[in-house]
Amino acid sequence: MYKAIIVDDENRSVETLKIILQQFCANEVEIVGTANSIQEAYTLIHTVYPDIVFLDVEMPHGSGFDLLERIPKPNFEVIFTTGFDRYAVTAIKFSALDYLLKPINIEEVKEAVSKAKKRIEGKHTQNNLEHLINNLRHPRDKNNKIPISVVNGFQFVPVNTIVYCEADDDYTYIHLTDNQKLTVSKNIKEFEDILANYDFFRIHHSYLVNRDYIKKYVKGEGGTILTEQGNELPVSRRRKQEFLEWLSNF
Repeated sequence: MYKAIIVDDENRSVETLKIILQQFCANEVEIVGTANSIQEAYTLIHTVYPDIVFLDVEMPHGSGFDLLERIPKPNFEVIFTTGFDRYAVTAIKFSALDYLLKPINIEEVKEAVSKAKKRIEGKHTQNNLEHLINNLRHPRDKNNKIPISVVNGFQFVPVNTIVYCEADDDYTYIHLTDNQKLTVSKNIKEFEDILANYDFFRIHHSYLVNRDYIKKYVKGEGGTILTEQGNELPVSRRRKQEFLEWLSNF
């Protein structure tokens, strides 16, 4: 049984999530406290030492991210709750953490709790939170690392070592500067969203490329690009004009 707290400024949201957890996750988590502000949450965390924190991103006097900034080495699992906030969701995805979109769905809560348990048991919690905090402090820094799922956890790969991503149905191949190729069971659209702020462009339905490694563009119906590593990648006719405009703003 894992101890959990809920941090949200809206009492209705707190009660809704509490009821869902008590009815559908009673064998996995015990709610040991709730908080309506960052300061209350900070005090509560250092009083009850939770294993899991359900943390609202948007609050009036500081975000959930601000709370994490105040805790140097978080030793709990975080499941974020949020209305759709593209910036927040992208940052959370970038660090391989879980989030629940409001209005909260029962099945998504059950799945998030199950994943949290696995991460706690695998002792992967702290690394993910530290990467999230670092990425929030230094947005667009290409030394930031993206988590890649591997058999026993995550491999954190610096953005500046990714040459391009290649789609293969529901899988994506991540091609690195050292010629290593990582296979990830996520579709390329997820990486397009996550890497949008790091000068990557979707040149084709199958390819997402890092501008830092584009060596040359060769004209054609759509054209092709050559990477510094010698890869030749097609540019789709539909994306050609937008790609050339993006490239001209180098």
